[in-house]
Amino acid sequence: MTVQECIKTRRSIRKFKSDAIDHSVIEELIGDAAYAPSWKNSQTVRYIVAEGAIKDRIADEATTIWPGNGAIIKQAPALIVVVSIDKRSGYERDGSASTPKGDGWTMYDAGVASQTLCLSAHEHGLGTVIMGLYDESTVIDILGIEEGRSVSALIPIGYPDIDPEAPKRKEVAELVSFRS
Repeated sequence: MTVQECIKTRRSIRKFKSDAIDHSVIEELIGDAAYAPSWKNSQTVRYIVAEGAIKDRIADEATTIWPGNGAIIKQAPALIVVVSIDKRSGYERDGSASTPKGDGWTMYDAGVASQTLCLSAHEHGLGTVIMGLYDESTVIDILGIEEGRSVSALIPIGYPDIDPEAPKRKEVAELVSFRS
């Protein structure tokens, strides 16, 4: 599959088969995501893979803001919790913000890494959906995530049990402008 094919055929998957994912495959996806660019090559994104009872606990307790997310998480065989080290992306060594974007670079780096992981998953025949509606403090408590780290996204992952059509996309002319 070419990069362009991968980009154009990847979909957000919200229904998964129950088949387990071999840990070596998940490690390969994380290895691919490690090549995503980051602020000054800070590489601040980390991953926790939740399975079984702990995954279901996150689904039950951390998704009350949008219960549909909990249902998706429960039927996925695994949940990748994207964790970021705080105050590194977009910051100087002395702790001062490098740009007016401040903490914004943390989410930017997490987003680039998450998309890289999702594209690699698609190439491996796996489906993913990036979730942003969850109770972060509950996820942190359940997983025992150390201080100075934040949860950037939840990504249920598994073998797709659906093959959704691509949603309509805007025309390029609507998305780009050239100026000189």
